[in-house]
Order: sequence, then C-alpha cells, then structure tokens
Amino acid sequence: MLVAAAVCPCPPLLVPPVAAGAAPELDGARAACTDALGVLAAARPDRLVVVGPAEQSGRGPHPPGARGSFRGFGVEVDVRLGQGPAPQGTLPTSLAVAAWLLDRVGCSDAPIEGLGVGEPLEPERCIQTGREIAARAERVALLVMGDASACRTLKAPGYLDERAAPFDAEVARALGAADVAALKALDAELAYELQASGRACWQVLAGAAEGADLGGSLLYEDAPYGVGYVVATWS
Repeated sequence: MLVAAAVCPCPPLLVPPVAAGAAPELDGARAACTDALGVLAAARPDRLVVVGPAEQSGRGPHPPGARGSFRGFGVEVDVRLGQGPAPQGTLPTSLAVAAWLLDRVGCSDAPIEGLGVGEPLEPERCIQTGREIAARAERVALLVMGDASACRTLKAPGYLDERAAPFDAEVARALGAADVAALKALDAELAYELQASGRACWQVLAGAAEGADLGGSLLYEDAPYGVGYVVATWS
C-alpha cells in the first residue's frame, strides 16, 4: 500500500556540477526536493520505488544498485540507485537525477528500485502500473520524477504555448491536493504537445494512491527556464 510520495522535477541542472555557474538559480527547487524526500524517510517504507520518464532504452525496471552518470553532460559525476550489485545498463537521466537527490539526503534504508516510463504509455496502463507497485509491499513509497510543460516562454525548449500555463497550474493544483481523479484525467495528447515529461509518471502515482487517502502539500512551483517544475508531497 502507498504510504507516502514525493514529486520532483528531473532536469539535470538540479545537479550543481552540471549547472555550473547557473547552479544557484535552482537552489529553491533543490531545497524543496530535500524537504520532499524527508517526508519519504519519515514514512519508513518497506520499499521505495523511483518512477521517471525514459527514452526507449531506459524504459522498464531498474534494480537496486543500478548505475547512472552525468558524463554525457560534461561532468564526471556517477550515481547509484540505492544498494545492490551493479547490473548492466545505465539509468535514464530522470532516475539518475533521483539517485543524486537520494544520495544527497540519505533518504531511506528501504530497498530502492527504479522504473523508467515511456511518454507514450496510455493513461490506463499508467494507472494499472501504479496499482501493481502499491501492491508489492505493506508500506510502499514513491519518488515520482517529471517536468510539467516546456512551453512557458519564448525561450523555452518548446517555444511559447498559451495552453502551457493553465496546464501547469492544474498539474500543480492536483499534485498539491493529492487529487487522484484530476491526475487520472490529464489529457495525454495535450501533455505531449506541451512536452510535459511527467504526465505518465503522475498517472502512475494516481494509480498507486487509489484508496490510500493521502493528503498533499505543494512545496514549489516555478518555470525558471520556461519549463514547469513542481515539488509536492503526499502522506
């Protein structure tokens, strides 16, 4: 059963060596992520599952001890997702960011595993995946990675789209209120058009939270690079 969840954005710029001189610009987001992970630790889960968007090669399960790297971004920073034998393969970037956050705060003694979710995954399949995750242990916690729209400004990766701000506002509201029904109802096609990488992962969370009666708290919401970043907790 799901006992707690934290929702965090997943830009590599959260890792200060990647951001370099721009690192202070995301200090607020990092601080909020640290607070969110504290909620997971306080829940004392039996199992912690990290869910994040992934390209084709990174989709599917990633066992404890899976390795990730930010060398592709020009820095010699390597990470591991919890403890365990290092399997072959590399974590997708979203899960590597999660591994960095977890290592930074020492969040949980529970086994940590990852799941890379593809953007095209249909809402019902996302929801069913969440149900299956929640059923794996008596006390399950989720760390859900993903960004909102990438179309908030003219310089955003997806350019300016007037639909982006209302979409992000509803996402932030739903995540802050632990509104399972609203997350299930997110428009997958609109999310794709707005380049919102977190849609499928948030719907996995919605499936996992069915019947858990958790309350939500919004810790951070901003779009510093024209991309919506949201940090929230459910407990």
